[in-house]
Amino acid sequence: MLNKIIAAVLLTTAVGCAFNPATNRPDLVLMSEEKEIKIGREMHEKLVASTPIYNDPILNAYVEHVGQKIARASDRPDLTYHFTIIDSQDINAFALPGGYVYINRGLLTYLQSEAEMAAVLAHEVGHITARHAVRQKTAATGAGVASVLSVLVTGSGVVGDVANLWSTAAVKGYGRDMELEADRFGAQYMYNAGYDPQSMINVIALLKDQETFARRRARVEGKKQQTYHGVFSSHPRNDIRLREVVEAAGQLPEDKKITKVEYYREKTEGIVYGQNAQESEKNRFNHQSLGFSLLFPEGWNVENQRSAIVGTAPDKSATITIKVAKRDGNQPADMALRGVYDVRSLEQDEALSQYRLEGHTGKLPERNAESPDRVAVLFYGSRQYILEGKVATPTDDEKTVAEYDDLFMTSIRSFRPLRKTDVVKPDIKRVRYVQANDKTTFSSLARHMEIGEYAEEQLRLLNGYYPRGEPKPGEWIKIVQ
Repeated sequence: MLNKIIAAVLLTTAVGCAFNPATNRPDLVLMSEEKEIKIGREMHEKLVASTPIYNDPILNAYVEHVGQKIARASDRPDLTYHFTIIDSQDINAFALPGGYVYINRGLLTYLQSEAEMAAVLAHEVGHITARHAVRQKTAATGAGVASVLSVLVTGSGVVGDVANLWSTAAVKGYGRDMELEADRFGAQYMYNAGYDPQSMINVIALLKDQETFARRRARVEGKKQQTYHGVFSSHPRNDIRLREVVEAAGQLPEDKKITKVEYYREKTEGIVYGQNAQESEKNRFNHQSLGFSLLFPEGWNVENQRSAIVGTAPDKSATITIKVAKRDGNQPADMALRGVYDVRSLEQDEALSQYRLEGHTGKLPERNAESPDRVAVLFYGSRQYILEGKVATPTDDEKTVAEYDDLFMTSIRSFRPLRKTDVVKPDIKRVRYVQANDKTTFSSLARHMEIGEYAEEQLRLLNGYYPRGEPKPGEWIKIVQ
């Protein structure tokens, strides 16, 4: 027994068992706070060097001010915090180790008050104070520092590449228990700072509306739904556990609650909506003469060869090839695809219907070293486009095969006719606030705004009226100009 106690003490000393003021218990972690801060700084430097940052001094100062107010009310107030707005229309927020918090411009456009912004920032500060980035990987591996860094330190000089950051838990969410723990800490920090913790529930509602819209849109367009926000990602709309932790934070007197709807409106007036002119899909290939557009995986090199267009992974591990041929009359897409490869059947095959184009995809039943791993055909006008995804080094590892196939399918589903905005940079559109009158409806407003095919739905989402309802006379609402 004595030997076990001694061994436990030595193990605790070796791995760095520190008392966590947020969880109020010792943490068995593989990283000191000093190391955590150093890693976060390295990741931050790599991230800002490769990711567009929103250039609005007033709005940046506003986010920084609210974030610091939350940080001072947290369980680790002595940590130096940094709050950054990422110039992306995606709706997300995330935190990196050591005090680095990020909120996307896209999310700011849909919030309605300073209290709601505080809720998002407080949730992310909760991840930092609880040291979730370190605790998650430590619990999963029980291994050495290198194992932790291999997932957490994407972008660090120690190991990894910044491109991998976007697939980590820091961005996508840490799982149900840790997300709820971040909610509990965040709600308490809001209360401590004078914000109504109930605003956290409001943010959940608007994110769930976004998910509902994305699901309906994907169904209409025949695409796979993309769930892109990690913040509060694990919660259902009517989350009893979330309501419990919010209520546990305390009830502020009505005259003491900080909401600041008007002030938030003033600070976000003119924020860029949608795609920024400076923001572009660097990996989207546009072929002007053939009139199509395709999204290649990020960082791939694309070459327009004489008989095909070939995208190649940076490490040469895989390729995606596009070939074009004349369409054979009214032949169905599945028959056309089987005819190209002279096979009777395809594995894992499915029909494609996207951007008003019909097609088919599948895997060849018998493959050799030269055969592609995933094939597809898409009809566009009088032409048929053949897309092939191929792994350079064959592997039997099911996880690796599935990851490559997801990559190929993402590109295949992105194939669409070329748009004017693919060639000409779009005008910058901004959020403006106006007061509704007795004749104002979202459908009438949508007819005067060039914000895509779903203008009315987007206006409703912007104003918290999705899927139904109309603004009241005198109410301030968001429009896009």
